[in-house]
Amino acid sequence: MKTCVSSYSFGSYISQENPGIIGVIDKVKEMGFDGIEFCIGDWANNYDIETARRLNEYVKKAGLDLVSMTTGADFINGSNGNLKDEIEKLYKAVDFAAMLGVKNMRHDASNGIRGRHYSIGFDDALPIIVEGCREVTKYAEQKGVGTMVENHGFFMQGSYRHEKLINAVAHPNFGALVDIGNYMCSDEDPAFAAGVMAPYTFHVHVKDFHFKPGTEVYPGSGWFMSRAGNYLRGAIVGHGEAHVAQSLRALRNNGYNGHVSIEFEGMEDNLLGIRIGLENIKRFIV
Repeated sequence: MKTCVSSYSFGSYISQENPGIIGVIDKVKEMGFDGIEFCIGDWANNYDIETARRLNEYVKKAGLDLVSMTTGADFINGSNGNLKDEIEKLYKAVDFAAMLGVKNMRHDASNGIRGRHYSIGFDDALPIIVEGCREVTKYAEQKGVGTMVENHGFFMQGSYRHEKLINAVAHPNFGALVDIGNYMCSDEDPAFAAGVMAPYTFHVHVKDFHFKPGTEVYPGSGWFMSRAGNYLRGAIVGHGEAHVAQSLRALRNNGYNGHVSIEFEGMEDNLLGIRIGLENIKRFIV
């Protein structure tokens, strides 16, 4: 396995008052990562192709792997519920990812069916989501970019739903982005879920959370609730309860040998959190 970090992890350090996206690339190299992942923000200039070209050149000169890109989507509710328009929007993101030079692009699936009290389950939404994912990945395959959906948001977070989506799309260019910590949001054991999803995994996010049971009182600012009402707070990778080392071992033992990308969401300073997380990841993947 190789180390990677998402630009998302740098928080305010990516703003105009700080180093910005170019400065983040420099910092990723300085810290000793093997690769970088881009989370789309204002710096992308609405998927401006020239911006992607310049970043591609800069990252290559830095000697970093161009691993992945993350962007949003919702095949049920996005583009005012127009599936064709939402697919077309993602074609533009694919073009940007191809020029950026990343191997894979992650897009969301959906937050679920809204506006009625019946037929709102995952199986009701699945055929529409599958159609969207399949059309996008067919287009991306022509551009040399793999596409992925992450276990992100309650509607898609369980491994049983994640696996079902991958198998329903049934396309070799489409796979899973496994976020180890996100399984805790749906109250699932991360190591178990990672083992289930390993055969489908194109890329991995290494996120960690502190945990308190929902039987306790609300811990205060910075904590949020899982689906079952347990309390979670972002942690430095290796400091929380996501069983990161075991989860990575489960992925490796079941066939995954790609990049693992830190997504830091803790309350500590971003650079400190990333640095310590990298130290731990390097120990966990040997």
